[in-house]
Amino acid sequence: MNKQRETIYAIRLSALEGKDQRDYVLGIAEDVARELVDTGQYLLALAEDILDDQVERFAGKALAIEEWDIPALKRDVSRVFGVDPAVLDGLELETKSADEMGDAMWGLIKTGYKDKEKLIGDELLRRVERDIMLQIVDAQWKDHLYSLDHLKEGIGLRGYGQRDPLVEYKKESFGLFQDMKGRIEEEMVRYLFWLRPVVGQEGEAASAAVPRPVAPRSRPPRAAQMTLNNPGSEAVPAFAGASRTQAAAAQAPMPARTGGDDVVKTVRREEPKVGRNDPCPCGSGRKYKKCHGAAA
Repeated sequence: MNKQRETIYAIRLSALEGKDQRDYVLGIAEDVARELVDTGQYLLALAEDILDDQVERFAGKALAIEEWDIPALKRDVSRVFGVDPAVLDGLELETKSADEMGDAMWGLIKTGYKDKEKLIGDELLRRVERDIMLQIVDAQWKDHLYSLDHLKEGIGLRGYGQRDPLVEYKKESFGLFQDMKGRIEEEMVRYLFWLRPVVGQEGEAASAAVPRPVAPRSRPPRAAQMTLNNPGSEAVPAFAGASRTQAAAAQAPMPARTGGDDVVKTVRREEPKVGRNDPCPCGSGRKYKKCHGAAA
């Protein structure tokens, strides 16, 4: 993991300081003096390597001529470098060898990027290259760390297959890192070669800001619309058929509720309670339950 982190820092350093550290990135020669280049030369070196890999994959020496897939090679080159397929058709790649195809396409790709550099300017293009490279490296590194977290969650299950989880983790994490490094290089090249400057009327590179549409404000209900009595006076709600006094009363804050019709009132007894078998208070001489208490 530390080795992977050092490799990512080396890639970021190549974009920040303009030092070609690909030998260090690949782990080939750590003590070799680094060649001091700018980001443009570093990008072109990556682009040339990617083009060589594309030619080797679709029309390499390991394939027979009958197995060459020239249309797929044109599509892949157009996808990465943003070259018009019609321009690639004009190169007549079917009549060339693998080396001649690579040289012809590379001359076209390099010339197109140099023309863009003349249009934008060296200083501005170097700054754009550095910003885009750093953003791609950081985004891909974060995704790689998430992938390693997911790998850790299930790597312990490899023990059921009589395999060492630690060895499997190192093997698979290295494979994920190699894939990430390939994506970083390809994304750098693809983003920057597809970059198209917007040229203003005076020939200078400019960008047009597109105004965001403003959502229409919904009108309030008629009963809640506000009307002004006099200039400088407060607004009161205008209710249909309501007078000015009623509208002002409706706007006044309501007092806090302290009770209502549904509130249970406590009834207090003012006379002593009469038992059912006690004499009735009316003086009839009968028991309360047989007299006035019978109705209760």
